[in-house]
Amino acid sequence: MIIDYFLIIYLMSFLIITQSTATRSKALPRINPLYARRINLPYVWQTNLSIILLYMLIILGGCKARQLTITTPQMNVEPQFWVRVLLLDDVTECVLKTGSSFSIINPQTQTTQSRFDRIDEPIKTTISGGIITIAGRQFKNKEVIIAPDIPHIFNLNGSDYRGKLKLIVNPSGDCLDAINLVPLEPYLAGVVGAEMPDYWEPAALQAQAIAARTYCLYHKKRFGSTRNWDVTKTQTNQVYAGVGAESAQIWEAVNKTYGKVLTCKHTNGSVDIFPAYYSSTCGGHTESSENVFGDSFEALVGVPCPYCQDVAKLNYFFWPMVQFDKSYVTNKLLQKYPKLKRLGKIKNITAVEQSKHEKFSRLTKIKLIGSSGKSDFLKAEDLRLTIDPTGQKIKSTICQIIDMGNKWAFSLGRGWGHGVGMCQCGAQGMARQGKNAEQILSYYYPSSKIVSVY
Repeated sequence: MIIDYFLIIYLMSFLIITQSTATRSKALPRINPLYARRINLPYVWQTNLSIILLYMLIILGGCKARQLTITTPQMNVEPQFWVRVLLLDDVTECVLKTGSSFSIINPQTQTTQSRFDRIDEPIKTTISGGIITIAGRQFKNKEVIIAPDIPHIFNLNGSDYRGKLKLIVNPSGDCLDAINLVPLEPYLAGVVGAEMPDYWEPAALQAQAIAARTYCLYHKKRFGSTRNWDVTKTQTNQVYAGVGAESAQIWEAVNKTYGKVLTCKHTNGSVDIFPAYYSSTCGGHTESSENVFGDSFEALVGVPCPYCQDVAKLNYFFWPMVQFDKSYVTNKLLQKYPKLKRLGKIKNITAVEQSKHEKFSRLTKIKLIGSSGKSDFLKAEDLRLTIDPTGQKIKSTICQIIDMGNKWAFSLGRGWGHGVGMCQCGAQGMARQGKNAEQILSYYYPSSKIVSVY
């Protein structure tokens, strides 16, 4: 790639000299013989060659540099530091690719059932009648693990991931879940790069790594024992994009915070890790976790944030009014919360609790009144994500809800996300002012402490 660039630069320089000399030659008849030979190049050729070289430069400039593949670290780490990420659920087939040979392992016996040499073509994997078929070979186990050899990377449906792939047959026997088994640090490299741009300040990236590591281990400990996975790959937990999110800057942030997590005092008096929530843009003040998620931790209280406005895009910090048909809102609410069916059609939506700040308020509790005359309550964040599961339109609960006849309007919106814990744009703003990762985290998670888990 570098040689290509130098070659093009040389040829472009040659044309520039040629054309400039040709122009000068009209005024200076006595010129260097070397230049004289060059100006004999027909003008049409010069023009066409210039266009071709410019086109090549654009093409090469748009080519993504080949990513350096490093061997996946921590493959021998203790089981409690492996993360199970739900990549696909309830699918009937998927496409697998590996750049190396791989083994099929029985999770119950930890024995190798089959070996595959490197297959350069996509490997179709299907489920039917409770039997998993991989590249034409059938496996009757309810669970199999696909373990690639070094560098321990596989591709699932077009995306690269580190570690191993576990396939679990669902009780129906006609679909399966695909779960990435990945060590904690490589998992974080796929999270930090998906949650923050890698060109942000190193201190912000390091704060993100510590928060994400804490969040992951808390959820693994809190929920992992009751299901086949610890976290999803989506914003339901924290976004995980695998190898595609990695870069040198991201790995530096992960490595510099190796094993570091946050702890705080719990309501029972113990000191332990906690769900270190974070969101894109708090809008000027973060929110207490108790008001949004219903859990209470010493480190998850609201704090002023004067840092995010100068970092966030304008249409993220202040978002435009959006409208939804009342029938749509009623259907989404009744579908998500069957208990609300007794209300009938939703006739009124009123904020009954909100966190008031100097220039704005964040809605925290909503009262719903139906056509039956009955009423019920929802957390404002639950209302937001029920009406708009993507969170792309109603970006936060810092807004006003307006009855517009056949529609509900959400106006004067501010911020993006639930607003609990670290404000990611705020972290970047603090880093720009010279704050380090520890200072950023202690600000957004008051009374928290950083410890190492290994």
